[in-house]
Amino acid sequence: MSNFIYRLSRKKFVTFEDTELPRVLTALDLTFLGIGSTIGVGIYVLAGQVARETAGPAVIISFLIAAIASVFAGLCYAEFGARVPKAGSAYVYTYVCIGEFIAFIIGWNLILEYAIGTASVASGYSGYVDELANKSMSQALAKAMPIDVSFLSTYPDFLAFGLSFVLALALSLGVKSSSRMNNVFTSINLFVIVFVIIAAGTQASVENWAIPEIDLYENGTCTVPLPQSMDSWGVGGFAPYGFSGIMQGAATCFFGFVGFDCVATTGEEAINPQRNIPIAISLSLLFVFLSYFGISAVLTLAVPYCMEDPHAPLVDLFEQLGWIAAKWVVSIGALFGFSASLFGAMFPLPRVVYAMANDGLLFRFLAKVSKRFHTPAIATLLSGLFSGLMAMLFELEELVNMMSIGTLLAYSIVAVCVMLLRYTDSGVCSGNSEYTLLRNMYADDDDIQSQSLSESRNHKTNYDSLGYSHRDYMKQLFNQRGLKDPTDLSSSLASYATVSYCFLALILALLLKLLENQLASVEWGAITGVVIVAILCIINVFILSRQPESKTKLSFKVPLVPWTPAISALFNLYLMCNLPVDTWIRFGIWMAIGLLLYFCYGISNSSGEYRMQGKPPPDINQSRRGIIQIGTIFDSDSEDEIYSQSNSHLKWAVNPYTL
Repeated sequence: MSNFIYRLSRKKFVTFEDTELPRVLTALDLTFLGIGSTIGVGIYVLAGQVARETAGPAVIISFLIAAIASVFAGLCYAEFGARVPKAGSAYVYTYVCIGEFIAFIIGWNLILEYAIGTASVASGYSGYVDELANKSMSQALAKAMPIDVSFLSTYPDFLAFGLSFVLALALSLGVKSSSRMNNVFTSINLFVIVFVIIAAGTQASVENWAIPEIDLYENGTCTVPLPQSMDSWGVGGFAPYGFSGIMQGAATCFFGFVGFDCVATTGEEAINPQRNIPIAISLSLLFVFLSYFGISAVLTLAVPYCMEDPHAPLVDLFEQLGWIAAKWVVSIGALFGFSASLFGAMFPLPRVVYAMANDGLLFRFLAKVSKRFHTPAIATLLSGLFSGLMAMLFELEELVNMMSIGTLLAYSIVAVCVMLLRYTDSGVCSGNSEYTLLRNMYADDDDIQSQSLSESRNHKTNYDSLGYSHRDYMKQLFNQRGLKDPTDLSSSLASYATVSYCFLALILALLLKLLENQLASVEWGAITGVVIVAILCIINVFILSRQPESKTKLSFKVPLVPWTPAISALFNLYLMCNLPVDTWIRFGIWMAIGLLLYFCYGISNSSGEYRMQGKPPPDINQSRRGIIQIGTIFDSDSEDEIYSQSNSHLKWAVNPYTL
């Protein structure tokens, strides 16, 4: 039993070797990738929809709150990008720092997230083109090839399939050329956003942020009928739907910031990823927030919030103003926005598949790298085929929430990993120390194997032999001895505090959701229960904050740890609790398929399993890595010089199994 538990919790063997994938993506490429995948087409829809139905002009506050919550998650990703510059994003972070089973769950959900994301953008792209063509395409296909199945589309969307597969084909032919194309699309998208802010800003009126309630129903301010899904236009003013409307709007706006995590999947293709990934994530979120904030501000200043079009607010804005040329600028800009969003949605999917296959958790042939194009071609083409079929056949509205589960779960796990690593002495995951690097470079194959076998046989003994009493733990709760560096005792206590916080945060999130009506009605029983759990959460985080921090030097660290990742995890859990029950049922089905795959294949074919048996893992790409001189690493003028090497055989460290 203990051996089985160890197999589930074994961690990824990392030697920080370089990759079969070429390092060609600069900080600018990564930033444009993050901006394009995050803004995408949401900028053309989200602000008007939330302003009209949820928050009113206070949508700018909703975006601000959503941005703060997204920054918390983004900072955690940035720190991990500095710690572990590997392909796979949250999957590889979890594998290195928590263990194999949880990593598989995260990776499996990331595949779902990115596949549905790609399919939904492709479907939206197709629908937008169909609208420009007066719906002639959909009408013709619905007549010629109707589909009468409740959970499928009413017709096969061949354009959506073609868009997904053609993009996958382009990505398989080379990352750099595809990245240049994305840079162009994103630049045009940003130009259109700036154009809208300036043009609509000339028609701004502060009076639209202070409309009296009576004017909403009289005096011709709102000339459109009230939608059946809404009870009223609110009470007017800046926040017509009140504080609850602002917070509900923030939850919706939060998903407008989803997508920056695709930058974290480029760890093996980025030049100097430990510096450039944190920079790109930070800049992406900054530009995305400024774009959403600017668009939502001018949109609600130029037109009363009740007059916003929930489907195409920017196009409708210029129609109301009578600016036909500006309307077409926005319409064409939306096509480039769709293109950038589609690229950003597709790009990380094959990287996650490649990373999982390379570790043996998925079929290893998916990790095959094209010798000509230096891309995971098989994983890329199959990803495009899978996403394209989903876009062609399925009604994606009900599946989009499943994408949210994968995203929020990954955000939560990454935040928890940051809390764990900051207060534990975690070996490889705590940084690329010179000692670790030299040890991995010159370790004999037998030494590595015997070390791994020793760890697997003695893992239980290591934890049981700490020999600390309850009194020792009580003294360490608030670090009364003033320890400056993590010890076994403080690391163990930090782990307990983090796990305890996770359970309490989940309970708090559930209470906030289940008791929201009682809390709104100021029922003291509900308030007392929530306050007690919240205090317990704060106590756990405070205990964690008193433990000695790891002194690992990183190019980027999350500020205000553990409070920042703790807030991030709580917010993500709360949003997950707000997802519909049907979404959790579909999520359960997807997870059942994944668990079947893991226990029938992954657990016995992973690289960790090979190391337990004293065997080298299969090398699908038959790489031959040579030892580089120490001066090449430590005497280099800069990290950029090391990471920018185009020779894929120049390694940070040597994988002993491929010598």
